[in-house]
Formats: sequence, structure tokens, C-alpha cells
Amino acid sequence: MFYDEAKIYVRGGDGGNGAVAFRREKYVPRGGPSGGDGGRGGSVILEADPGLRTLVDFHYRTHYRAERGEHGQGKNKHGRSAPDLVLRVPVGTVVRDAETNKILADLVYPGQQVVVAAGGRGGRGNARFATPWNQAPTFAEKGEPGEERWLLLELKLLADVGLIGLPNAGKSTLLSRISAARPKIADYPFTTLTPNLGVVRLDEEHSFVVADIPGLIEGAHRGAGLGLKFLRHIERTRILVHVLEVGLLTKEEVLRNFRIVNEELSHYSPKLLERPQVIAANKIDLPGGQENVEFIKASLGSSYRIFPISALKGEGIEPLLWYLTELLASLPETGPIILKDEYEETSVIKPPVTILRQGDVFLVSGPEVERRVAMTDFNNEAAVYRLQQALKRLGVEEALRRAGARPGDTVRIGNQEFEWQE
Repeated sequence: MFYDEAKIYVRGGDGGNGAVAFRREKYVPRGGPSGGDGGRGGSVILEADPGLRTLVDFHYRTHYRAERGEHGQGKNKHGRSAPDLVLRVPVGTVVRDAETNKILADLVYPGQQVVVAAGGRGGRGNARFATPWNQAPTFAEKGEPGEERWLLLELKLLADVGLIGLPNAGKSTLLSRISAARPKIADYPFTTLTPNLGVVRLDEEHSFVVADIPGLIEGAHRGAGLGLKFLRHIERTRILVHVLEVGLLTKEEVLRNFRIVNEELSHYSPKLLERPQVIAANKIDLPGGQENVEFIKASLGSSYRIFPISALKGEGIEPLLWYLTELLASLPETGPIILKDEYEETSVIKPPVTILRQGDVFLVSGPEVERRVAMTDFNNEAAVYRLQQALKRLGVEEALRRAGARPGDTVRIGNQEFEWQE
């Protein structure tokens, strides 16, 4: 099955907890603290793999969690960091945050990687908190929680040439004639339900990749037919080959069919009409084919290069392929074409502390505040005292006072709730 969309949940591994330990050895007076640090949790990484063509693996499994780091131990032994979890996706995958719809990565090169859920750092052991005025700290940090989020994966196939046209124009037949691809071919509309890729090899030095995009119909940009589902795959192609049926049709029908497809491309993204477009006038072996070719040449003038072909019989295909090879060689080597997405946003600097009131409950949020709370051992009085001092330095106490917090009100930070006291 071909899947070009998926929604998955990823979570980085939590960091290991720091250890509280003291050196106790014979003949070593005042050994001091010796608690080691916890290991870093594993991150979830997406990697573009040229051997994949579909997101089918993410259809059957949607949750991915990296391992957590090992806890620290006595004698200053640090915990082992967890390995990263690498998920392989097809080249051409766009990664979005499911909540904000913001693009996180556009994986268009083989081996390209992006960290989508960072692992938490390990908590520091009590040996790291020893100072001249606190030579025997009795607390350590817990491991930092790993990042978690829902992701939207969207595949946009990478190809040098994209075959476009109305249903039953002969795109699949042409692809099967020029490559080893074997798409389903029949004499009814919408035979092709998924995009197909094929490699065209003219000789030892000349080859390129062709994508057969399922047929467009009028209104495809509004969701009619299959066009809206697969229009995204046209974005990546460098050249468009418009397979235009000319046999058994009137001159007006041929010209109307040509305009329908180009109007749908324009509605989806005007930039698509800026791509080089070549017309493959197909089915010239049928009655009226040759006459219609001459008509569209006269109607479209010199705006398009037109090649009369018969995909079924293989007529006129070789000149088309050599022209495409020369055209590809003349285009700048800029790598895969990437369209700027309408949802792409600039980064926004958020305030360090945000207070939101819900009745008598005050919700405190902020990356540093939430991180410190998550890494505090609330069963350790010294660790809780350290957290109180940190929250005061971060301005949480003053922000709550300005927000109207009174003694006895509930303050929630992350998963922890506190009773507000002056």
C-alpha cells in the first residue's frame, strides 16, 4: 500500500537521576559527597532514507519512545546515556508539529537528519553541588523529562520529471513504456490510485526519475477526484510533462482539457506554472490525432514544446526523452525544488514565566520553571528548599503576587501542585 501521510507520537527518553552518596572508606576521613550524574536520555531522530518510498510503517505503529538514561551511582559513577532512536522516512518527507502545523524539517537529501524529540539531560549527583559553605549536600537532581509531541508526516515524492494530465490520458502507459515501472493500466478513469516512480535510462550516462501523478480533474484543488490528495507530489518535480490526449476528440475538447489541468495547477500553487512544461500529445494513432496536434501547435504558439507520441505503440517517444535529458542538463543544479510552505513561521521568543488564572488555581508555565520542577526530588527537604530559591530568582514569586495570588491558593507547575504561601 502507498501511504503519503501519517501522524505519530514521539517522546525522547528521560534523563537518569543523579545519585546522593558519600565516600566512606577506611583511612579516608571526611570523604565527602560522591554521587554521580545520571545519563542523558535518547533522542528521537528522523532520517531520510532513499530506499523507502512510502510511510506505510508509520500507519501500523504510531508511538515511538526513546530509552531513558541510567541513574548515577556512588563513587562518582555516572549513568550510561541512552542510544538515540532513529526512525527512517522516505526522502521528500515534510515534518510538521501536529499542534501548531509549523514545519520542523523538510528532508530532501539522503541521510539528512532532524531531532524531533530531544532526550532529557541527566540529573546531577550531589557531588556536583559541593561548595565551601555546603561541603556535604544531601540532595541531587532528578533526570530531565524528554521532549514529547505529535508529528504530521507528509511525503512529497522527489522526481526529475512529473507526468500530469487528465485521467486516461495515457500517463501510466507512457511510464511503463519508458521505464521498468509496471503501473496498473485499464480503459477506465482513475485506474492509477497512487503515484508511481520509474527510472528512465537512455544510455550509460543519461538517466532521470519520472513520477506518474494520478489524474487531475476540474475542481481538483477543491478536493474533487484524486487531485488534491496527490497535487503535493508535483511540487518536487523539475519538469512537467503534460500528457494530452488528442485522438478521438474535437479540437475544442483537446484545448479545453489542456486548460483544465493548468488551471488546477495555478489554483493549487501559481509557482507550478513557472516550471518548464512539455506537451506529449498522445494517441496520435487514433482518428483525428494528427489534425489535433497541428491545431494545438497553432493555438499555443511557441509557448510550449509539443511532441506527438503514441505511448501504446511507442511512436515519437525517443525524441521526447532526449529533449527532457537536454532540458534537465540546462537547469541549474539547485537540488530538489522546495516550495516555501504557507504555514512556515518565524520563531517567537516566549516570556520566561507565564501566569494563567483559572478560578483559585494559578497555572505557571515557562521552560526553565517547568524543567526545574520536573528535576526536583520532593521527598528531599534540601532539594525542595533549593527549588524555592530558584523560583524566587526566576521571578515566579513576584509574578504570582502581581497576579493576585493569596495564601491558600493552588499553584500548578507542570504536574505538581503547591499551596501558595507568602
